Amino acid sequence: MTRLFSQNHMMRTMGKHIFVNICKIPLLLLFLYMFICSLDILSSAFQLAGGKVAGDIFKDNAVLSNPVAGLVVGILVTVLVQSSSTSTSIVVSLVSSGLLDVGSAIPIIMGSNIGTSVTNTIVALMQAGEREEFKRAFAGATVHDCFNWLSVLVLLPLEAITGVMRLTSEAVVESFNIVTGEDGPELLKVITEPITKRIIQLDKNVIVGIATGQEVLRNKSLIKVWCHTYITTGLSDLAVGLILLASSLLVLCTCLLLLVKLLNSLLQGQVAKAIQKIINTDFPFPFGWLTGYLAILVGAGMTFVVQSSSVFTSAITPLIGIGVISIERAYPLTLGSNIGTTTTAILAALASPGDKLAAAFQVALCHFIFNILGILLWYPVPLSRLPIRMARFLGERTAKYRWFAVLYLILCFLLLPSIIFALSMAGWQILVGICVPCVAVLLCIVVVNRLQSQKPHLLPWWLQTWDHLPLWMHSLKPMDNIITRVTLCCRETRNNDQSRTSPEDLPQLTEYEAEKNFAPLAHNGPALIYGYETETGAVFDTLNGKSSRL
Repeated sequence: MTRLFSQNHMMRTMGKHIFVNICKIPLLLLFLYMFICSLDILSSAFQLAGGKVAGDIFKDNAVLSNPVAGLVVGILVTVLVQSSSTSTSIVVSLVSSGLLDVGSAIPIIMGSNIGTSVTNTIVALMQAGEREEFKRAFAGATVHDCFNWLSVLVLLPLEAITGVMRLTSEAVVESFNIVTGEDGPELLKVITEPITKRIIQLDKNVIVGIATGQEVLRNKSLIKVWCHTYITTGLSDLAVGLILLASSLLVLCTCLLLLVKLLNSLLQGQVAKAIQKIINTDFPFPFGWLTGYLAILVGAGMTFVVQSSSVFTSAITPLIGIGVISIERAYPLTLGSNIGTTTTAILAALASPGDKLAAAFQVALCHFIFNILGILLWYPVPLSRLPIRMARFLGERTAKYRWFAVLYLILCFLLLPSIIFALSMAGWQILVGICVPCVAVLLCIVVVNRLQSQKPHLLPWWLQTWDHLPLWMHSLKPMDNIITRVTLCCRETRNNDQSRTSPEDLPQLTEYEAEKNFAPLAHNGPALIYGYETETGAVFDTLNGKSSRL
């Protein structure tokens, strides 16, 4: 009888657990939908805040003829507008109007590839609360950055010397009789536009017009619809952009946190292990090598469906953080995402008017060739998968020093591009004279670090360790100490304010509860004790008028 009762109880518990999990799935889809909508509005907010500035940057065609300057412009503009498709459409307009040749457009396309990867890196910051999750999420996000930077480091000089991408794309365009087609499918926008169109609609032709020198558009607003009204609100584009930026970031962070919590609750125990095994396991020998290429196809297909590499890579970042997807599997998915976003651009180019068709298709094709060459460089041979090792290093560093993530974003997407841009404007001799020694020193340090960890006996004694150097030259600890001191000062100030909490604000305990729970404090006879217990076991005792520890 008891056994039967136990089985019935177990069945009811299991049924209740399954029912609760099924009810969580609609919530998960709702939060995912809101997350994607907030990414769309975030992109619009960036375009409102920096779109005209981006148009002005593209306007200087003399600057864009410099490959390095073009690369940096592509990075900065894409970071400003948070949309590689927007920056690519500007480039297409410049090329088709004759203001920019395809050879000068290619470095800008490379830069837009780097700039678009900032979105999922920002999304990874939302998981900074848990150290191990943050380590995995940041590594999974920055593997995209590392791939793009390494590809540019090799392919930009190669393109400047040989023009391989320009010549290949030109041959393809000339060999096919390409005709104007219909717009490519925008499957995700059909779902998201009912909300996003009611909040904000932009006239992107204004940015393109400013870039192509149409000064009459400079005073025209980018806003077509703002909060479901065509009426002028009196607010500037910048003001509306900042409002949307703050609100979309708030929604994005909230949805991401709720998504992570729901995923953690759903993917527990045997379920999580089963999903991890399915996603991260390779095919049986001898077909194991095909698994990564299948992941590339999946990433390309999913990105084609959602029409945005930023949306796809940002959506898988929380899954990497909670351990469902390994970084080894996330890497080919990200590479596939790069391919998927270029196929979307090719379809969009094929929908261009007849006078812009050839230029639009060639620019989109250059983007596709760049990503294919990057994959051939950094994926087929396991030893060549440097982006994974680099991303792991960045993940470990950010897990140890969480502020490093913000430093990384500022350095890689703002400071470093700005410095390189300034040097390129000073002349290629100065650029080469400064950058080449810096890169050579950096490579030497990487090689020495590798030898120090694996084969120190091959190095002279003074290179077997960096301990003889000042600490700030080989460790982030001094900077961490400074940031920690500042943080502790802020915490002490807050704690001092909290320590002034009135006893009347604390829960009231009876004599019995006091003797049971806070016996060490109940030493003054029958009385009412006001107290609370914190995570550290500290208890505020009105009998003594101070905090005590159990």
